Amino acid sequence: MVTKEEVLEEYGLDQLEESRNVELNDEKLENGSKGALIKLAGQLRDRRNELNQMASERASKRDDLNAKTREQVDEAQEHREKRDELNEQVQEHKESRNELNAEANELFDEVEQRKQDLELSSGKSIDELKEEIEDLEFKQQTEVLSTEDERELIEKIEEKREQLAEKKGKVEQSGDLEELIEEAEEVRSEASTHHQKVTELADEAQEHHNQMIEAYREADEIRDEADEMHELFVEAQEAADRHHEDFVSVQKRLREMDKEEEQERKAEREEKMEEEREEAEEIYQKFKEGETLDTEDLMKLQKTGLL
Repeated sequence: MVTKEEVLEEYGLDQLEESRNVELNDEKLENGSKGALIKLAGQLRDRRNELNQMASERASKRDDLNAKTREQVDEAQEHREKRDELNEQVQEHKESRNELNAEANELFDEVEQRKQDLELSSGKSIDELKEEIEDLEFKQQTEVLSTEDERELIEKIEEKREQLAEKKGKVEQSGDLEELIEEAEEVRSEASTHHQKVTELADEAQEHHNQMIEAYREADEIRDEADEMHELFVEAQEAADRHHEDFVSVQKRLREMDKEEEQERKAEREEKMEEEREEAEEIYQKFKEGETLDTEDLMKLQKTGLL
């Protein structure tokens, strides 16, 4: 079983170093200064982007592995279909072979029956009798024999000739026996041809079966790597998502801080305007009472709209 470490090493990918992750807790989020939070947001963003890139690389490798798995499965399926096709042909040739062998057996049985009926299967064959006669005649012509030995030899030759004539006569009486034998041998030969095809096709089918098994084995190995790569992708993506969520939380806190600061500035402006209005009213009251105003007092009255 392949491990994550082996997959990372094989495909040249970096380990996800936990020590490089950026941590965010409630204390930092609620009580951290704006400057510290801005810095933290930058760190979270950079680590998030780095982890997203890592996740993307792992997802790409995973998809490549899944594609290779599908290729191996498709190849295995092709071998399966070819094997099944060849096995069908094997079965067809087996059926033809068996039918022909059965037919040949019937024909040879008929040949043997005819031979028995004609007694052709008993005694020596025509070729054997011819050979024996030739040997005896050669001995008669080449050897010096006594009168008695030569007489016995001549008798043997005559006896063999009578046996040969009898055998030939029976063969002539057999009619189409030779044709029947030839037909039986032809049918047996055709059956042998089908048997040879059975052997050849069965060997080819077995080869495709072996290649199918090998393709499925490779598919399983690649699928294991793809599964490990998917786990590595999930690991990086979950870390990236957490950093993104923390980044969003910090950004939200910074916006809240900006809003709080704006509200404080607004309150300060309103307070200042109230103070200026009160001062302007005092100046205006003095003006109505006939006091002389200097330039600065006049400008304050103009600013507040009292003049």
